[in-house]
Amino acid sequence: MYEVFQKYLEDKTTLTQSESDYIQSFAIIKKLRKRQYLLQEGDIWKYDAFITKGCLRTYSVDEKGSEHVNSFSIENWWTGDRESLMFQQPSRFNIDAIEDSELVLFTHENFEMLCNEIPAFNNMVNAILQKSFIAAQNRIQASLSFTAEEKYLNFIAKYPGFASRIPQTMIASYLGMTPETLSRIRKQTAKK
Repeated sequence: MYEVFQKYLEDKTTLTQSESDYIQSFAIIKKLRKRQYLLQEGDIWKYDAFITKGCLRTYSVDEKGSEHVNSFSIENWWTGDRESLMFQQPSRFNIDAIEDSELVLFTHENFEMLCNEIPAFNNMVNAILQKSFIAAQNRIQASLSFTAEEKYLNFIAKYPGFASRIPQTMIASYLGMTPETLSRIRKQTAKK
């Protein structure tokens, strides 16, 4: 499982063998079964988490019991609750596995230490954070400006493999629409 993360590092940055070994020495391997929580609302998130296998979702539950999906994360992506991590406050989110998943975790203290001690690793992390910020901006823009059909088509274009892995009810929640609306849009777009 760590080999997937090792390959990711090799693709994203250049490290010496001793730096790679040092990073691996702090890695914690975590396996999740489908529907198992990585984080529950009210807990404080303490890790930087990389997904080597599977698919997870980050979501909240409102007072009526409705789920609101904030994001999905798949292989070679990072996941977690940045706000809870940075401010050490109880999370507003749940993160659970949509399918059996495997992750490489680092305690945040160790992750920060690795960033401070290995400049190439730190540069990689900063590049990832920049891309995450841009993705969040794009998601907000789409959420505010796009029609329901445009939201779905944008989602499918950006994440073509997600539709076959993620239940339609979760995709509808992510897009801010009812499952019925998503079903209608899918039928309409299939006819075009």
